[in-house]
Amino acid sequence: MSLYRLESLSVAIGGRVLVRDVSLEIAPGECVALAGASGSGKSLTSLSPFGLSAGRIGGSAVLDGKELAGLDEAALRAVRRDTVGFVFQQPLTALTPHLTSAQHLAECAMQAGGPRPDRAALGDMLDAVGLADPLTKLKRYPHQLSGGERQRLMIACAIAHGPRLLIADEPVSALDAHLRGEIMALLTRLRRETGMGLLLVSHDLASLEHHADRVLVMQEGHVVEAGAAQMIAHAPQHAYSQALWAATPNLKSALPDDLPQPGAALVEARGLTVRFPGSGLFAKPMTAVDGVDLMVRAGEAVALIGGSGSGKSTIGRGIAGLGPVSAGTVLWRGEPLSAKRTRDQRRLIQPVFQDPLASLDPRWRVSDIIAEPLVHLRPDLTSWGRAGLVKKALQLVDLDGALADRLPTALSGGQAQRVAIARALVAEPEMLVLDEATSALDPLVGAQIVALLKRLQRDQGIAMLVITHDLALAAQFCHRALVLDAGRIVEQGSIADLVNHPQAAMTQRLVAAS
Repeated sequence: MSLYRLESLSVAIGGRVLVRDVSLEIAPGECVALAGASGSGKSLTSLSPFGLSAGRIGGSAVLDGKELAGLDEAALRAVRRDTVGFVFQQPLTALTPHLTSAQHLAECAMQAGGPRPDRAALGDMLDAVGLADPLTKLKRYPHQLSGGERQRLMIACAIAHGPRLLIADEPVSALDAHLRGEIMALLTRLRRETGMGLLLVSHDLASLEHHADRVLVMQEGHVVEAGAAQMIAHAPQHAYSQALWAATPNLKSALPDDLPQPGAALVEARGLTVRFPGSGLFAKPMTAVDGVDLMVRAGEAVALIGGSGSGKSTIGRGIAGLGPVSAGTVLWRGEPLSAKRTRDQRRLIQPVFQDPLASLDPRWRVSDIIAEPLVHLRPDLTSWGRAGLVKKALQLVDLDGALADRLPTALSGGQAQRVAIARALVAEPEMLVLDEATSALDPLVGAQIVALLKRLQRDQGIAMLVITHDLALAAQFCHRALVLDAGRIVEQGSIADLVNHPQAAMTQRLVAAS
């Protein structure tokens, strides 16, 4: 019996049809996944029938025997309230920052008209999604939870009112490999125990093989291939499906042997330690990074790998001069970098952040965004001089100069990340700090960014500190890797040694999850 069915669904925005002729069916307890690159129509297909996009739908969408097409907003609100749960990609932005976990859960549990749960019942909700010490976590706000904890809280909220159907839109793309596996296993367990249907949107193709029953591959608003998840994983028929799988990083591919030879030591951290003060009257300070030593040579790419909360980004910010350093020293070519960097020192190390759209000012045009570092680092330049360097930076990242007048909202994810890289390159740095620079991108776009980074490494001789949770990604262009756990380096060496002979428990988990 069908729980949810789409027949010839179309979605149009502003008179332009962006999704066309999509049909699928989900039975109780079944998971159907929509896979494809950014802009392929996955999210529009999953959210539009419930009134959560600006699109107008055509065709048919039937949930539990009720036709959704043509319903007004009040009727759709009732459907969302009573029958459907939603899990979104970025829990920190989807959760209300001034509400505690308990307040979030109580509100969601009561949305279908149920009574307010007591504290024990709320704790049971968090326990059901695998949150440790649930009664303590009830008191915490979203910013006080880790990425994995926030995603578990969002799942608990989504199922608190007992929905028949769960829509999960990229629920694990921002999480490390180990947490991705845990969250997907949690969703699989919940749907099997409750008989809840699951419509999953994902570009993490590797996980779909193990956690989805059927997969629909979308390209430019069309379904180009559909079938059992195992079949799509092992024998994709359409060229687009094959390209998606080929672009997905994996440790089975041969490690590159054409990496440039590193030069002399460029940046070195000795005993790097970062402590944060505790929040609350009796809270103890937290040591996020504990005595880390690392070195990056000229032209070398070194990966910092670890789970969420392991201290990777904190180290990167400390080395780039963007975050605090409580103890230890950062050296540049053997000379200490001051806590307050000079103009010349700031130029040497440039950051590229995880979420390109979040790191670009939405009110500025691309040309102004890329030129911003020059205003601060090269005040002697004329506007013509800045424009020439912006044009050169766009060429370095293979972007058309016509994009210079666009706003970030008019860029694709891959274009936005290239703009972020161009902004870093315009300062003519000797080293980039890349903080999860591809984790928010689909496999095809991620592969393009990796190819760009490899070319910059080869042609420009730029050193890179690559912060990532993906060992398979690091294997594509990094010389060495350092594995972090709880703020400490637990293992380091060449990618081949870490993959073939992992010693630390964290390394073994990362290899198993890749």
